Amino acid sequence: MNLHWARAFQQLMPSLIQGVGVVLYVTALGFIGALILALLLAIGRVSKNKILNRILIVFIEFIRGTPLLVQFFYIYYVIPMLIDGIAAVFGMEIDVQFSATFSGIVGFTINYGCYMSEVIRSAILSVDPGQREAGLALGFSETQVLFKFIIPPAVRNSIPVFGNYLVMMIKDTSLLAMISVQELLLRAKTFASQTFMTVEAYTIVALVYLILSVPLSRLAVALERHLKRARLKQKEIKG
Repeated sequence: MNLHWARAFQQLMPSLIQGVGVVLYVTALGFIGALILALLLAIGRVSKNKILNRILIVFIEFIRGTPLLVQFFYIYYVIPMLIDGIAAVFGMEIDVQFSATFSGIVGFTINYGCYMSEVIRSAILSVDPGQREAGLALGFSETQVLFKFIIPPAVRNSIPVFGNYLVMMIKDTSLLAMISVQELLLRAKTFASQTFMTVEAYTIVALVYLILSVPLSRLAVALERHLKRARLKQKEIKG
């Protein structure tokens, strides 16, 4: 088996560099959207509104119980057809189409937002009840106490877990190849089909994913240790 690593690297890397830009773009927007959605879902889950709580439970469990790839397909293919069908019922003819990149960003926002919402909800419930009592004693409303005294430490304690989800999202961008997003895997697949340098192409793309994910994983671990030391110091000061 003749392998041509130097030629494959030289010919494939310019395309992969563009693919890295796509991966970072989708990951950044998807992660920001997921954080916002996660916070909103977590607030709804800890609210005293039972109807809202049950609706959110069903929604979160549905998203968590179905594969991310299926959700990408649903957003990219099915939802535009449903919108067109509903519009037709009202006598309107439209042709809704979502771009593959937009579908990927929305899919990541919804999927990871549901997973991360449970992290934030658990963190909110784990905050010392004294924080709430102190806020109410100072004259703040329940809503003000939630946003001033409960959510900030809860989000701060969730940061290490968010780092892990960020790494997972970067690796999951490879699924976007299935809806024709020009990310790393699809570019490597196209190159391999044109040059027959299959081993070289997929090995190189695996190394690129490794280069992207490992530093973030190490950063998440370091951040977790730093926050753990900070919490211990706070306990010592209070003690």
